[in-house]
Amino acid sequence: MFENLFEILKYNPKDPILFNSAFFLYFLGVFVLCYQLVYKNKLHRVLLFTFFSLFFFYKACGVYVFLVIISAIVDFTISNKIYLERNAAKKKLLLILSICINLGLLFYFKYTDFFIEIINNINDGEIEPLNLLLPIGISFYTFENLSYTIDVYRGQFKPVKSFWDYLFFLSFFPKLVMGPIVRASDFIPQISKTYKITASDFAKGFFLIVGGLFKKVVISDFIYVNFVQYIFDDPGRHTGLECLLAVYGYAMVIYCDFSGYSEMAIGLAKWMGFEININFLSPYQSASITEFWRRWHISLSSWLRDYLYIPLGGNRKGKAHQYANLMITMLIGGLWHGANWTFIVWGGLHGLALAFHKFKKDHIRNTWNFPNVKWIHSKWFNTLLTFHFVCFGWIFFKANTFDDAFKMITQIATNFDFGSIGLIYQNYKYVLWMMALGYVLHFVPDTIESRVNPYLSKLSPVYYALLLSAFIWLLIQIKTAEVMMPIYLQF
Repeated sequence: MFENLFEILKYNPKDPILFNSAFFLYFLGVFVLCYQLVYKNKLHRVLLFTFFSLFFFYKACGVYVFLVIISAIVDFTISNKIYLERNAAKKKLLLILSICINLGLLFYFKYTDFFIEIINNINDGEIEPLNLLLPIGISFYTFENLSYTIDVYRGQFKPVKSFWDYLFFLSFFPKLVMGPIVRASDFIPQISKTYKITASDFAKGFFLIVGGLFKKVVISDFIYVNFVQYIFDDPGRHTGLECLLAVYGYAMVIYCDFSGYSEMAIGLAKWMGFEININFLSPYQSASITEFWRRWHISLSSWLRDYLYIPLGGNRKGKAHQYANLMITMLIGGLWHGANWTFIVWGGLHGLALAFHKFKKDHIRNTWNFPNVKWIHSKWFNTLLTFHFVCFGWIFFKANTFDDAFKMITQIATNFDFGSIGLIYQNYKYVLWMMALGYVLHFVPDTIESRVNPYLSKLSPVYYALLLSAFIWLLIQIKTAEVMMPIYLQF
């Protein structure tokens, strides 16, 4: 019996814990039971959260759980030294030390093999790659560490005195693995608040968790497994129309996958008495690339703005510098996503688009007139244009190599057989209907949650249990046999 229990609790690299895994339901159930015993005592509450969060992370990535602990020790210590230090030069040195340690860990695990490959290509070298396993969540908690220390250095936030509070903030399990990237200034003040969850809070959490699971397990996984992966694996075997539909499919896959997981994290946090800011806001409704980045992965785009774009100079040093700063920010944003040139190109495309949009607002709109083509300035046209540019970028984001990306683009441009639409529909009709459902839901007004929640908040626990049981039954019927890892788990 104890051997079986040990095997269940032990880290399994082939079956990491995820919000959509069966083990997570047991984990959450045990946590809630224990939480009911300690929630009135702040210290006990923090210790329980921290223990369960570290165990959750251990089940997700094994011994790499110690990286979170080490990161917490480093930044807790340095931030407090920065706060107490009165010498400006020493304060800056301490900040640089924090940045070097955090980015050093990130670069070692995420980019060492990438730079070894570059060196080998340049010098015909034979340096053996280290084949390092990327620790899950390292990109997210590294950015959280950096923002915390930088905010303390800027005098915008007073560092916490309790190490356990900081470790709790950094390891908080709903957002640890895949974000959103949470600012300490938003989260830490909530730790000391008395735990209280209203019927409205519970309803909002329920809506976000169920909606997120539906996006991830039903829409994203179904489209990816049954269509997108086949086309992207070998685009040369498929018509241009199939490739184009696969790009549209991937646009919905990555949105539902990541936003669904983010919504589950936000919903779980709300059930635990914590507010985490929304991370996606119907991004494909954007009428410009600038608006897209205000709606897509909001926690990352706002982080890049506040800790990279603005420190580089933002728009304060003239238009040319602003365009360059946008380009640098997005190139680094692309590299943040992965150690591959395709991600850098993806970031560069968005950097160029952002710079062009600023240039267009500053110059073209004021000097060029299109008296007979007013639709060029219409919202629907610009939304359509922005969506297709984003989809074009997704090709490079998804492709493993430039060759794969160019094959996909070539097929769409030169082998677009519209006559094959009947056969495509026959073979993939359920996928196409699921894609259509995804896009319809995406364009539902954002106010739908506020309209539904008043009705949910009036339900009794029995009705919640019935709704949840029906939803789990639906997931079992529809979900793929193969457990699909979240896309952003690799970043």
